[in-house]
Amino acid sequence: MTTEPIDLRAVLSTFDELWSPRIAARINDYDVRVTHVKGSYIWHVHDTTDEFFLVLEGELSIGLRDPHERVVSLPAGSVFVVPKGIYHRPFSDGGAQIVVIEPAGIPTTGDSHDPLPDHIKTHTGIDL
Repeated sequence: MTTEPIDLRAVLSTFDELWSPRIAARINDYDVRVTHVKGSYIWHVHDTTDEFFLVLEGELSIGLRDPHERVVSLPAGSVFVVPKGIYHRPFSDGGAQIVVIEPAGIPTTGDSHDPLPDHIKTHTGIDL
C-alpha cells in the first residue's frame, strides 16, 4: 500500500464493473474497498463481521432481515453498518459509488448467499 493520499474518485475512474470492489487502502487487517453499484446485489450474510457502507455519490438502499424485513436508504454522505449475522441486500436503482470497509479476505458475497446471477462474482476485492 502507498504512504500517499488516495483519491477515491480517481480510483473509481479506473474501472466500470458493477459490484466489483477495488481495494483502495488497508487499515490494520481491514480493506477499504470502493465500487460502482447499480441494480440489485444478492441477499447474503457475514457470520463473523460487521460491514461498513459509505455512499460517496448517488443513493444506496440496503434491505435487511433483522428480524423483520426492512430497507434503509443512504443518500450521498451517509454511512451505515450492517451488523454481523444479519442477512442484507444492497441495491441502487439510479446507481451509486460506495466505500465498503470489512476485514481483508472476506468474500463480497458473505458466508452464505442466494444463488449468484451472472453479474455477481465472489471475490475478496481486487488490488489496485
